[in-house]
Amino acid sequence: MSPLSHIKVLDLSRVLAGPWASQLLADLGAEVIKIENPKGGDDTRHWGPPYLKDSEGNDTTESAYFLCTNRGKQSVCVDINTEEGQAVIKSLASECDVLIENFKVGGLAKYGLGYESLSKLNKGLVYCSITGFGQTGPYKDRLGYDFLIQAMGGLMSVTGEPTAFGGQPQKIGVALTDIMTGLYASNGILAALTERERSGLGQYIDLSLFDVTAATLANQASNYLVGGITPDRLGNAHPNIVPYQSFAVADGHIVITVGNDTQFESLATVLGLEELAADERFMTNSLRVKNRSELISIIQSALHENSSEYWLNQCEVHGVPAGPINTIDQVMNDPQIKARKMRVTLDHANSDHFEMVGNPIKFSRTPIKYTSAPPTLGQHTESVLARLKAQKAK
Repeated sequence: MSPLSHIKVLDLSRVLAGPWASQLLADLGAEVIKIENPKGGDDTRHWGPPYLKDSEGNDTTESAYFLCTNRGKQSVCVDINTEEGQAVIKSLASECDVLIENFKVGGLAKYGLGYESLSKLNKGLVYCSITGFGQTGPYKDRLGYDFLIQAMGGLMSVTGEPTAFGGQPQKIGVALTDIMTGLYASNGILAALTERERSGLGQYIDLSLFDVTAATLANQASNYLVGGITPDRLGNAHPNIVPYQSFAVADGHIVITVGNDTQFESLATVLGLEELAADERFMTNSLRVKNRSELISIIQSALHENSSEYWLNQCEVHGVPAGPINTIDQVMNDPQIKARKMRVTLDHANSDHFEMVGNPIKFSRTPIKYTSAPPTLGQHTESVLARLKAQKAK
C-alpha cells in the first residue's frame, strides 16, 4: 500500500508549481482529480513543441511540458464560471482531504470556492493557495511568473558571469522557483495532514513564489544577513568554498568540488603540485577564499595540460569530487540514472511508448507506484461526474 493511498486531492492548479506538488502527492499514492477548463485545459497543454508522438510518429496534442508534471491524475473538465461547475467543485471538495489552487488572490472566493466557504462543507480540508506574492502585503494582487520571481527574488543576481567580466544576470535553465514552490507546497500539505490527525481540522496554506525564492537563497541570503555581504555573480564558482567550480581542460570543461582541506591536498597531488597544500596562502578554505584568484589561476594552468577523461580518472583515484558537465541526453542515458530507474515507461492514451523522468524518492517498504500517465483533457470527466451523481442518488 502506498503512503498516501488514503488521501484524496482536488487539484485546481495549472502550469507548474501546483501541478508539481500534486504530482508528487500522486506518486505517493494519493488520488488526484485535476480540474481543467473545458476550453483548452491547463495552459501548458499548448506549450510546445515538442509534442508526444503517436504510434505512427505524428504529433498528438500532448505537449512535453504538460507531460512532465501531471502523471497519476484524473482530468475532469469543469467550467467554474457556471453554477453547475461550482456545484461540482463543492461536491468534490466536500469529500477531498486536500485542495490545491493557484488562482490570483480572491479568484476562487468570488465563486464561493474560497477556503472560508469550502471549509464549512469540509472541516478537515487542507486548502493550499499558491500565488506569486502571497495573500498579504503590498504585492499581493500582482501576477507572478517564475522568470519574474527569479529576477525580483534575487536568484538572477547571483546567477551568471561576474560583473567584472561583463556578465549579465541569468535565469536558471528550468523554472526552479516553480519547482521549489511545488516541493514546499507538498511539504506543507503533508505537515497539515499530520497535524489533522490530532486536531481533526484542516487549515489554509498561503504559499508564495516570492517567499520561496527568498527562502532558497540559502547561504547567499545568510552571507548578507550574517556578514553584510551583498554577493555578486561568480559564474560557476562558489562564494564560500574554493576550489569549487568549473575549469577548462584540453578538450572541454569539468567541475571540481573540493569540500575540505584533505580533498584539497588530494587535488594538489592529482595536479602534481603537492606544494600547494603547504602554501600558507592556501592551507585552509578560508585562506583559499581570500586568495581565490591566485589559486584558481594556478589550478587552471595545470588543468589545460590534459583531457577531461584523464583528469576525471585521476580525481576518482585520489578521492577528489569531480565530474563532467553532461548534456540532458547524456544524463538520461547515464548508467547511474538507469540503475536507479529514473526513466519510467507508462501507457498513454495517445502513444504506445511514453517515457517520463521518475520520482527520486526510494522507499524500502512502500515504493513509488506509477499508476497512470498524464491524462488527456477531460479523460475522466464522465467517470468522476457519474460517481458524484450516483452518490447524490443514494
